[in-house]
Amino acid sequence: MRLSNNKKEKISEQILSYLYHSFPKEPFTAEIAREIVRDEEFVKRILFDLKEKNLVVAVRKNKIGIPFSRRVRWTLTSRVYDIYHTKSL
Repeated sequence: MRLSNNKKEKISEQILSYLYHSFPKEPFTAEIAREIVRDEEFVKRILFDLKEKNLVVAVRKNKIGIPFSRRVRWTLTSRVYDIYHTKSL
């Protein structure tokens, strides 16, 4: 089943909202998928689309600098976080 662009945009908004509300925590793709109740591969595809649009950043290393082997954490770019923050005031 194919989703319309409108539905993909709504799901993207859900992902961005979840990342904003979980800030400064950087959730893994699986956590985001579980939270918005979507398939992990589908969420990963949406996240990489958002990354291309410079809305999110993929964090590929843990806090001490060791790269994750297959997992990726995600966070909002500072510009997007600031926009969400000013809109929520």
